[in-house]
Amino acid sequence: MDIKEPLEFVIKSICKEPDFVRIQEKFEGRKIIYEIFASDDDIGQIIGKDGRTIKSIDLTLRSLKSGEGDFELKVIR
Repeated sequence: MDIKEPLEFVIKSICKEPDFVRIQEKFEGRKIIYEIFASDDDIGQIIGKDGRTIKSIDLTLRSLKSGEGDFELKVIR
């Protein structure tokens, strides 16, 4: 299952400026890295206090992916 669409949906849902959200896929071997770009004001929303929000998003997406390869989420400032 491709998780780019659900990732983009969740990220845009929590942002105040969803039009600035952009997600790029990079491949490193068998791992997919999703780079998340957003406005400076929304970066804090995405990461959350002590990284709780992005960790929750990661956990939710891993349950959707269900063992079909590894991925990593990176929030780019």
